[in-house]
Parts: sequence; structure tokens; C-alpha cells
Amino acid sequence: MRDSLSRIWSVSSKELLDIIRDWRTLVALVLVPLLIFPLFFIALPLFLQGEMAELDQYELNLEVQLSTGDTMPDSLIQPFENSNLNYSVTVLDSGLENLSVNGGDGERIRNGQPHVILRLRETMTNSSESWDYAILYDATSELSSEGYYRVRSIIQMWESEIINETLAESNLTRSEALDPIHWDGDVGEANVATSGQSAGLALSMFIPMIVAIWTASSAIQPSVDLTAGERERGTMESLLCTPTRRVELLYGKWVAVGVVAATSVLFQMVGLLFAVAFLMPPDTFGIPSLTAWSVVSLLLSVILFAIFVVAIELALAVRAHSVKEAGTVLGPFVIAFIIPAMFAQFVNLEGIEWWWFVAPIFNVCLAMREALLDITDITHIALWLTSSLLYAVLAVTWAAKQFKREDLVESLS
Repeated sequence: MRDSLSRIWSVSSKELLDIIRDWRTLVALVLVPLLIFPLFFIALPLFLQGEMAELDQYELNLEVQLSTGDTMPDSLIQPFENSNLNYSVTVLDSGLENLSVNGGDGERIRNGQPHVILRLRETMTNSSESWDYAILYDATSELSSEGYYRVRSIIQMWESEIINETLAESNLTRSEALDPIHWDGDVGEANVATSGQSAGLALSMFIPMIVAIWTASSAIQPSVDLTAGERERGTMESLLCTPTRRVELLYGKWVAVGVVAATSVLFQMVGLLFAVAFLMPPDTFGIPSLTAWSVVSLLLSVILFAIFVVAIELALAVRAHSVKEAGTVLGPFVIAFIIPAMFAQFVNLEGIEWWWFVAPIFNVCLAMREALLDITDITHIALWLTSSLLYAVLAVTWAAKQFKREDLVESLS
């Protein structure tokens, strides 16, 4: 037993050393997961702000169509000018009953002449002012959509002013008229959940899916390199000539790839938690408050999932006749892990049925969710822990059978 473990460790350490020596692999599996979320939370807001600022600088052409006898409301003139909207006033077609029907104006907007059209028709009501309106725009054009949002924002402010004037004439405030039943105090103070618990809930909705995707994808390259890559390079035969048994060879490679995949995922989680804690706007959500057991449960679920995924990918990769074929097979196979992980985010944990914690992939994803929510259910823990170990053993057993096939393990040369 000791000799067998020694040989497995020798194979694992040798494979890990080969992986570590390749700086490109380290960058892909360690540095990228560690930095991807901090860079994402820094770069994305800056990029969006830049794009919004760029759109704000554009001067857009607005055509205001008014019914005969109506005049341009003074409340709109200055806001249009301040919003870089070059407006012109034309007569509204008197035959239009529905202002949203584009008629012949649709083709003009699609051609960008003008970018957006505002139709106004004054009506008679008890309000100080009352208008019907419609904004015609092209949703597939960024400039036309930008014009729509500018005009819509101005219309909403104009409407708010009219409401205030109408209420003032009736000696009413906006709060008295529109909010007769209102919340007393701060809404946030009524939430009994702590900020850590709220953070755990938010993170539990997407961390399991991220872990599933990254575990499945990060294990592909080393799995292919240590199996199909060995066969393609002709080095698998030399490994088989050593005193190491095939099953020990498998275990050694399995441990090496599992360590790489689990480490990559843990680095990604560290990067995510750092970004959430220090790079997101204040009061969004912070670090979840977890007990020691929840942390252990979370780490254990990640490790067991990595063990299960790596075993399957090793078995599939060793069946391939080349690195290219292995990549072609394993690439789409990642979807088999992503889809259950995606659905697991929407499973209701209240009164959840026990069999969810036995179903493959679902069990680990739901275990992560409960860990992040600091839920300790002994029955659920026993179910997902036992089933995960069983699936891992079955996956490794199947992989071991692949390594015993001469036609698959021997070099193609």
C-alpha cells in the first residue's frame, strides 16, 4: 500500500512539476482566475462610462410633430437644447388617430433623417395641461435609441412639473396625492437579515454556476495534455514501462489535474470575493458571514466537484486519438456541466425535496448555495457528501477502465 501511494505521489508530483514549468499554464489557470473579477469590476464600469459619455456628445436630430393650432410647450425648448437635440417643428398628420402608428415616418427614421420623432397632441382634461404623445425611433440604431431615451427623460420631467402645478392648484402636495399610504422610516431597517446574510444570498445565486463552468473548463487543458498529449508525443509507452501500474498512473494524473483545477477555482473565488468587498460600490453587498462549518462545506463541495469532473474528462480525453480530437470532444461536453449548474440557481431551497441533493451536479451546486446561505442541514449534507463521493468513485473507476485498454493507451506511432 505504501509503495502504491509512493508511486502515485511520484506521478502526481512529476505531472504537477511539468505543469508549473509552463508559464502559460500558470497564467491561464492561476493568474487569470485571480485577476479576472477584479479587472472585470474595474474595467466594465470605466468602459460603460466611456461609452455613455461618447453617446452624450452626439447632436441628434429631433422632429416634433404638433397638431394644427398647438404650439411648442415652453417647458420642452430649453431641455431639448441642453440635451444636444436639434429640434424642428412640423405639422402632425390630422388623419392619425393613434400617434404610435409610424406611417411613412418609419423609413425616414431608419435612414437617420431624423433620428427620432416626437408627436404631440393637446387634449382637454381637468389637469393644468394634458397631452397625448408618442416617440418614434429605431431600436436597432444606437443613435436613434439614444435620442429616444433623451426625449423620454425630458417628457417625464415635464410630466412631473405638470403634476406639481395641478396639485398646487388643488392645495395638495405630491406626497399627499400620490403617496397617501407611505412607509414610515428607513425601509432597510425593517430587514432583519444582516449585511453578511444578504451578501451570502446574492453570491449564492451565481457562485455555484461560476465554479461549475470554471472547474469544467480549467480541467480540459491538463486532462488533454496528460492523456491524448502523451499518446500523440509517444511518451505514454515509456510511462507504461515503469513499475507503476496503470491504475496508479491514472490516480497520479487524476490527483495532478484535480489539484490544478481546484486551485484555479479557489483562486477565482478569492478574486471574486476581493472584487465584491473592495471594488463594488458601497452598500451593494459585501463578504458573506459564514461559520467555520459553512466554509469547510463550501471548500469540500468545490474539491469533490473537481474530483468528479477531472475523472470524467480524463476518461474522455484518453479515448481520443489526438489532442485535436480530445479538444473537440471535451469542449461541447462542458455544456453538460453548465446547464444543470444554471438550473440549480433557481431551485427553491424552502421545502426542497431530498432527491435534489443526490442528482449529479445539482447536489454540489445546491450544497454551495446552502453553504453561502449558512444553512446547516445534516440530512442534506449527508446526501450530497455521500452521492458526490459515489459519483467520484464511479467516474474514477470508469477512467481506470479506459487506461486498461491497449488500443487506447498505446502510442499511435
